[in-house]
Amino acid sequence: MSADLRTAEKFLQAEGRLLERRLFEVLFRDGPPQGVVDVLRGYRNADGGFGHGLEPDKRCPASLPVDVEVAFQALAAIGSRELLGPACDYLTGVSTGGAVPLAFPVIEGYPRAAHWTGWTYEPGVNPTAGLAGLLHRLDFPHPWRDAATEYLWETIESGKLSDETHGLNEVLTFLAYVPDRDRASRAAPAVLARITTSPLFQTMPKPGEYGLTPLTVAPLADSPWRNLLDEAQLDAHLEQLAADQQEDGGWPVPWEPPSQASLLEWRGIVTLQAVRTLTSYGKM
Repeated sequence: MSADLRTAEKFLQAEGRLLERRLFEVLFRDGPPQGVVDVLRGYRNADGGFGHGLEPDKRCPASLPVDVEVAFQALAAIGSRELLGPACDYLTGVSTGGAVPLAFPVIEGYPRAAHWTGWTYEPGVNPTAGLAGLLHRLDFPHPWRDAATEYLWETIESGKLSDETHGLNEVLTFLAYVPDRDRASRAAPAVLARITTSPLFQTMPKPGEYGLTPLTVAPLADSPWRNLLDEAQLDAHLEQLAADQQEDGGWPVPWEPPSQASLLEWRGIVTLQAVRTLTSYGKM
C-alpha cells in the first residue's frame, strides 16, 4: 500500500500551521529555506528561547526547552544555523550542570495535555540529548553544547541512564551526530536494546495505539541506526504508516491534545513527518 502525496499536501494547505506548510515547500517543492526561519521568529521571545506553543501540547507563551528543540528540529531539516546562538544562550541560563528540563511550572497557568505535569520540570537527557545532538548535526559550537555533551557522556557511560523510553530515544539523537563516532557506535546498541525491550515500544504495529516504533528510531532511510533494526519490522511499520493516511489526506494523532487547535497543529506535524518518512523509504 502507498500513501498519496498530493492529498497530504492538500491537508497541510487546509489544516496545517504555517511552519509545516513552509517546511513542506522547502523539502518537497524547492521553496526558500528563509521562509521557515521567518516563521520561527514568530515563536521567539526576548530571552532568545522559543515558546507560544511551538510544541503544541501546551499553550504557554514562555520560552521552554522543549519548544527550543522543536525549533532546532525545523532548522536542522532545512540546514540553517540562524537563531541558534541566542537560543543556546537561553539554554545556558536555564541549565543545571549542562542539563535542561522539558518545561517549567509556568505551563500550569495555560491549557496543556494531561501528561505535562511535574516530571517535565526535572533536568535530564530529555530534551538535553536531542538539543545537543541537533547542534552537533548543524555543527554549531557553543559553550552550552559543550557542557551538555560532557553531561551526556558522563550519564551514558556511568550507567545513570533511566529507562524512560523517550529519553533513551533522545540519547540516540545525540549519539547519531556527536563527533566521536567510535564512542557513539559503542554506546548506541545498548541504548537501542533498552528502547526495543520497553513496553512502550511496538516491534510490530498496533494501529491506533500510542508508542515508539522502529520508525521513531530511524525516521528516514539514511538514519544512522537503521542497520541495527529488523528490516521486516521496519517494512511492517512502513506499510501501517501508509495505511494510516485518512480520507482528508492527513494522519491521525494517537493521544489527546489540549484543544482542537492543538489537535490540528499536531496532525500537521505528524502528517509532514509521515510524508518525509514514506518518501525517504520509497513508499510514496
